[in-house]
Amino acid sequence: MSLEWRGAAVAPTDGMPEPDEWDAVTVPGRPSRFAGADAVAYETSFSDPREGDDVHAVLELRGTYAHTRVWCNGERLAEHDAYLAPLRVQLPEADEYRIVVECRAPEDHFGGLHGTAILPEERCVPGVWWAADLQTHPDPYVSAVRARPRVAVADGSVDSAAVDVTADVVTNEAIDDRLTLSFRPEGNARGGGAMDRTRVAAEPGATTVQYTVDVRDPALWWPHDRGAQPRYTVRTKLDGATASVTTGLRSVSYGDELRVNGERLPARGVALLDPTPEDVRRAAAANANLVRVRAQGVPPAVADACDEHGVLLWADLPLSGPGEFDADRGRALADHLVRSNGHHPSLAAVGVHDEPVEPYADGLGSGLLDRLRFRFRAWRASYDDAAARTVADAVDGVPTFPVMGPPGIDPDAVTLYPGWQYGAAADCAWLCDHYGVGSVVAGFGAGSLGTDGSAEDRDAVPAAFDHTVHDDAHLGGDAATSQATQARVVQAVAEQLRRRGSDVTILDSLRDAADAGMGVLRSNGSEKPAYGTLTDSYQPTQAVLTDPTPGESDVCVVHDRPTETAITVEWDHNGERTQEEQTIEAFGRVTVGSVTLAEGDELTLAVAVGENVVKNEYAIGHNI
Repeated sequence: MSLEWRGAAVAPTDGMPEPDEWDAVTVPGRPSRFAGADAVAYETSFSDPREGDDVHAVLELRGTYAHTRVWCNGERLAEHDAYLAPLRVQLPEADEYRIVVECRAPEDHFGGLHGTAILPEERCVPGVWWAADLQTHPDPYVSAVRARPRVAVADGSVDSAAVDVTADVVTNEAIDDRLTLSFRPEGNARGGGAMDRTRVAAEPGATTVQYTVDVRDPALWWPHDRGAQPRYTVRTKLDGATASVTTGLRSVSYGDELRVNGERLPARGVALLDPTPEDVRRAAAANANLVRVRAQGVPPAVADACDEHGVLLWADLPLSGPGEFDADRGRALADHLVRSNGHHPSLAAVGVHDEPVEPYADGLGSGLLDRLRFRFRAWRASYDDAAARTVADAVDGVPTFPVMGPPGIDPDAVTLYPGWQYGAAADCAWLCDHYGVGSVVAGFGAGSLGTDGSAEDRDAVPAAFDHTVHDDAHLGGDAATSQATQARVVQAVAEQLRRRGSDVTILDSLRDAADAGMGVLRSNGSEKPAYGTLTDSYQPTQAVLTDPTPGESDVCVVHDRPTETAITVEWDHNGERTQEEQTIEAFGRVTVGSVTLAEGDELTLAVAVGENVVKNEYAIGHNI
């Protein structure tokens, strides 16, 4: 049932907010007129929505950022401090309702990117961001269904498959009944189904029912570059009231390498700063098979899009930047994250603390003294990761990375920016060799201006965009030069990391949040040149240069597929063509030749695998 809402920026107090004036607003949403407010109140009124056999009226809010309180007819009914999880408010009986919802910016360290300058203020407005629904139900009813797939794989085949189902039952009277559970393939998907019943014995109030559905002949969910994405619907029924959730069957683990359904799967990813379902489609179109929703809650529509498009989901806690945090609070948020997203077959990783130290490499060059300065600053950097590891230890069934940060603090997933914060793109190898990093890269890339305006027009770009680093890293001050340099850096670093065999490689980031940034897309979704080079560099099988700068460079093929393959490689160097044929093993890297390059040269590489041919283009220059 849709509702009409009004809103107002308010001063945080203990009581129910009563502003002098309300303005019409859209809920869910982020009213830009309230940008910068510490607290925003939202009000709606309606008549009793219950009809027929419906006994319960429930207001369900999703994405209530961040600390939320709800009043009904002047009485405070609910308080919520985890926007990662839905807030369900059982409404009392009444003929007329006036609901007031107050959302406050977090006062602790768990604002994530929304507590930083990386996102513009209009994207951080306290409010109900994802959904606001008024529902009615009979008595008793199932208020929520959660599902966690469990798949065991041995010797390349499925040993067992099951789904752990949790149903929350609400009743006004004591019941002793049967809950019916069905498990069926969705749409035209193939796979075994099941149906069963389990007892529900409960006193008035809310109770939780748990049941495990064993699945015969399971159809496994795969990332899009490995297979199909079959999904299943888990449906519950209690006295005619039904509730359902969609899930998929897969296993995911990370030990020495990332594995999905027991098979090695190198991940090529992008970070999302202001995630939308369309961003997931854009990521898949760029040959990415993973997205990292960085330091914030995952919108349900984005997680659904990951399931649909076959893109693995790396979900972070909303925790970014230096500073201590409460480990118990972190554990609670991690539990909310997994409970809310555990049914998604795409969920592949959880990150805890993003960038826990201040950058210490901004503006450094590539010379010997710069490397010594980098080493000294890294040596001085310190971070106590005990709290992050305590939180990570509480996460069950999903690979977890406690710390995502720069070389020098021994992160579980490194963020490194050669060609941007430090030196040249070619310094990636030095960083990885000297600091033992590179297996899991949670962020790499370079920034650029997003508009055709001059770099002198500083007012149009976010405060977090570092103009000093940008101007040191780029020749010229116009957007075209800035974006061309970004494209060369992204291509060079992405391909170095792939040649080194990184298990997870994530570009920072897919799309700008404002008029400049690390995105390979502008904030409106239009492409910068780096989007095309990333798409080529992320091809599962691709021919790449080991050093795309003047001088001699090897031509190497990277192959992220699980089978041995015959390939034909051709390169066109300023119109002169060379061709080689090779057989490359599963997940192999092979050198097929070499080429001597000069500044200004153009080189096109092409690799044929079966009937598919992919190309990779280079414009040789010094400025990377």
